[in-house]
Amino acid sequence: MKQTVYLSLGSNVGDRARNLQDAIAALGCAGVRAVRLSSTYETEPVDYLDQPWFLNCAVEAETELAAPDLLHALRGIEAQMGSEKLIAKGPRLIDMDILLYGNEVIDTPELQVPHPRMHLRRFVLQPLAEIAPNVQHPISHLSISELLARTPDKSAVRVAAGL
Repeated sequence: MKQTVYLSLGSNVGDRARNLQDAIAALGCAGVRAVRLSSTYETEPVDYLDQPWFLNCAVEAETELAAPDLLHALRGIEAQMGSEKLIAKGPRLIDMDILLYGNEVIDTPELQVPHPRMHLRRFVLQPLAEIAPNVQHPISHLSISELLARTPDKSAVRVAAGL
C-alpha cells in the first residue's frame, strides 16, 4: 500500500546543490517517488557550529516500502554517494531523514517517526511548512506551520539564491 512520507535532505560538503539533486534523483531507483519538493534553503549549522552552512530541502514522496525498508534505502543512497558521518551532527555530503511516515508513530532503536527533534529544527520545519503547512504531527496534532511558529530555534534559514 502506498504511503505518503516526508523527508528532510541536507548537505554542507562539496557541491551542496548537486548533492541534493543527486539524492532526490536516486530516490526513484530506491522505490520512492518524489511528489513535491520545497525550495532549497541555506541554513546555519545548529548543535555542532564549527562547520559550513547547509543547503536543506524537504521532499513529499510516495512509497510502498515499509518504514524500516525506507530507512535502509535512504542509508543506501547516502553510502552510495560517499557520505560518512564522522562527527555526530557534523559535516555531511548528504543526510536524509524520515520526518513523517503517513500518520504512523514508530519508536524502535533504529527508527523514530515522527523525527524526534523536527519540532526543534527550523532548518527542517521551514522547508516542510512550504510544501505541507497543514499536515499534522501525529503526536502533538499541531500542523507543521504551527510547529514552525512555535519552534524555539532562531537559527538562520533563508531561501538559497539562484537555486
